[in-house]
Amino acid sequence: MDKSVKLKRVESILKELIPEALSQLGDTELNTLNVIDVECSRGKYDAIVYLDSSFINKDEEPVILKKISKASGFLQNYCKQMESWYRCPKFHFKFDHNLEKQNRLDVLFDKIHKELHG
Repeated sequence: MDKSVKLKRVESILKELIPEALSQLGDTELNTLNVIDVECSRGKYDAIVYLDSSFINKDEEPVILKKISKASGFLQNYCKQMESWYRCPKFHFKFDHNLEKQNRLDVLFDKIHKELHG
């Protein structure tokens, strides 16, 4: 089922506002994070925020997720104030590893291509 236009609009706005809010934080680990995507639930009560894991060590991920979870209240208030919303979805943060997987697949396909045609 297709997402409603309103839901897509909220996701798009959050995708812009969350990095702005992160840049306001004093923690360099948090204010340099890149938001890849935001997916809101149908009722807009929850939102999964996908973060770029390209420059993050696997050991650092749990520490960063804990820090950003503590800052989620600030992030939600920032989004509410900027858009004059009555409420903001509750944020759930995850690191997105799809880009890493895609890069590994590209390397494998290049290797196979070179072996077949090289």
